[in-house]
Amino acid sequence: MHPPLTLHRHPMCAEIIEQFQKCHLDHPIAKFFGECTELKIKLDRCFREEKAVKRKANFEQSKKLKERLQALRKEAAEGSPEKSNFV
Repeated sequence: MHPPLTLHRHPMCAEIIEQFQKCHLDHPIAKFFGECTELKIKLDRCFREEKAVKRKANFEQSKKLKERLQALRKEAAEGSPEKSNFV
């Protein structure tokens, strides 16, 4: 099973999505017997790669946010002891 095949949500896989949808339109019956299976496999691989790229970007963003938060906490703890309880 794959996610919804919307081009704007999957720019890395747009070309394969279009080919896959065209295959389904061109072969309405044969698609049930494996006519578009090769494209489906390519699409699944592309989705995996896309997810890995997004996961890495999210991890990097999270790392930066954690470092910034730690710096703010440290700054608040050094500034006044009353404020450090709220951060």
